[in-house]
Amino acid sequence: MRIDIINGPNLNLLGIREPEVYGVKTFEEYFSSLKERYTEIDLHYFQSNVEGELINRLHEVGFSSHGIIFNAGGYTHTSVAIADAVAAIRTPVIELHISNVFAREEFRHQSLMANKCVGLIGGLGLKGYELAIKYFIETSKDI
Repeated sequence: MRIDIINGPNLNLLGIREPEVYGVKTFEEYFSSLKERYTEIDLHYFQSNVEGELINRLHEVGFSSHGIIFNAGGYTHTSVAIADAVAAIRTPVIELHISNVFAREEFRHQSLMANKCVGLIGGLGLKGYELAIKYFIETSKDI
């Protein structure tokens, strides 16, 4: 089983960016611990600050992966093109946010891609990624 994690803009700064909101662990450190914990899963990670690169990655893995965990960052609220890319692929996508976007600025309360995803996890910190992996494992017979 292959699961892809795709992170969008500014998530390369985890561990140093607003540690009170996002914690002090880098995503690479966290991803290594996920790979150690889920050895039976073929986990892949991609991060970009560039909208087109995120779309290209969705197109690249969106017909072969068993699940995509996608934290589009600020593009969640602004990118019709990313929402269209999520709608265009076959692989189920879980929208993920480390912070609780509904406890933040009002413009973050809208997701352009949520209705194209199988689910949304938000506000649970990095733990949300593990919960999304567990979802894909438990539902893999349905995928």
